[in-house]
Amino acid sequence: MLTTRAPAATVRAMKIPYFQVNAFTRQLTGGNPAGVCLIEEWLPDMRLQAIAACHLLPETAFLVPGQPLLRWFTPTTEVDLCGHATLATAHVLFEHRGLDAAEVKFDTRSGPLSVRRLGNAYEMDFPGKDRQEVRSPVGLTSALGAEANIVFDGHYLMAVVHNEETVQRLTPDLREIELMHAHAVMITAPGNDVDFVSRFFAPRMGVPEDYATGSAHCMMAPYWAEVLKKPVLTARQLSSRLGELECETAGERVLLRGHAVTFIEGHVNA
Repeated sequence: MLTTRAPAATVRAMKIPYFQVNAFTRQLTGGNPAGVCLIEEWLPDMRLQAIAACHLLPETAFLVPGQPLLRWFTPTTEVDLCGHATLATAHVLFEHRGLDAAEVKFDTRSGPLSVRRLGNAYEMDFPGKDRQEVRSPVGLTSALGAEANIVFDGHYLMAVVHNEETVQRLTPDLREIELMHAHAVMITAPGNDVDFVSRFFAPRMGVPEDYATGSAHCMMAPYWAEVLKKPVLTARQLSSRLGELECETAGERVLLRGHAVTFIEGHVNA
């Protein structure tokens, strides 16, 4: 006898306003792309993670308009702090949702964060990240393909090298980096025409190489401010898309300034 099986229960699809914004750039194809989803209500974490995994961007931000809570997901995990997706979310609220205010404030897993408009740019107020000088971990030189002058451990592992050319030419072994204990590894050096440059690798979080990492500058900026004896610094992340930032140390906080460009505006059915 032919029998039929009742269809499995499905989750109601939602049409979610969606934006893809390139942060820390003035270029339509530069900077770090972030997805921004404006949801009607908070969805289960597994569903948020599935949406972020489908987008395959370094970060996807989720916000219920009118509520301050902001969350960020890589393709594989939720993160505690993300600069470029925060900038992208503020850009969406100011440019596409008509937010009429001097600044927007968010509640996050890293505490309160604010973003101010500065003409056609933005300034984010983020917590600085502590660091401690350590011996170079076993395998770091092999993983990076370069020997660090100084290594710091903190929110991320930070390797300091002599010059921009070393950072630019780097061809790291991402599998070796993934096996290290750190959430991510970044390498930084003095810049030729900016104060400092960097690259950032986070394969353990589903981001082999990030394009422009705001949270990383919360750790690098205080270091370079001490070394260069100046509180306001220009920075460039030497990824394939390049990221341009201005950083200012302010006590235990770091101000990150940059631009953002909308690349996609539409909806996703999720």
